Amino acid sequence: MAKSLLVIISSAPYGGSDAAWNAIRLAATARGNDSATRIFLMNAGIDAARKGAPPPASSFHLAAMLEEEAAAGVEIRYCKVCIDRCGIGTGEMIDSVKPGSMQILYDWIMDSDKVVTF
Repeated sequence: MAKSLLVIISSAPYGGSDAAWNAIRLAATARGNDSATRIFLMNAGIDAARKGAPPPASSFHLAAMLEEEAAAGVEIRYCKVCIDRCGIGTGEMIDSVKPGSMQILYDWIMDSDKVVTF
């Protein structure tokens, strides 16, 4: 039976930490090992999926990494309230990442074998 993993990213993508990058790498590894994998972006983590937010020099392009994971079947959602609170429009998010909610996050948590936060 396949295991399921939920990765919650709330760390800023380029804020001096590799947390968001490592979270996406873990999700890719889980997917590669046939685990049903989902990613939920909230708080500052939503910035990882913003269009037109190029990474600083010598950083990985996290939005591109998220798009690759979505194309490979990883379901990715962002907290809609978080983008509204920050004044970010839905159109500023990459197309492969869909709006989410606390209800969706709750459902995913309850449905997952393992949940990790970064």
